[in-house]
Amino acid sequence: MSVVSALVLFAVIWFLVLFVVLPIRLETQGDAGERIEGTHAGAPSSSFSMRRKLRLATFWAVPIWVAIVSVILWGDISVRDIDMFNRMGTEEAG
Repeated sequence: MSVVSALVLFAVIWFLVLFVVLPIRLETQGDAGERIEGTHAGAPSSSFSMRRKLRLATFWAVPIWVAIVSVILWGDISVRDIDMFNRMGTEEAG
């Protein structure tokens, strides 16, 4: 795995984790009962901290990335191991 591949993998994992983390413990203006005129009731209230969400996404993305990279570099699990329908055929020796 090259460095660029590792960085791209980290970016993909980080954004996926960010999209999972964003709605966690989100208090909307409708929930708080303090709707600002001109905004949607589903907009975050003033207690929303994007910096905290970014840190939390990084906190969870790093161990997930390390686990995936270690499996890739270890090399004992390949695409043929997860081919349930035998579409790749049998591996020929030689």
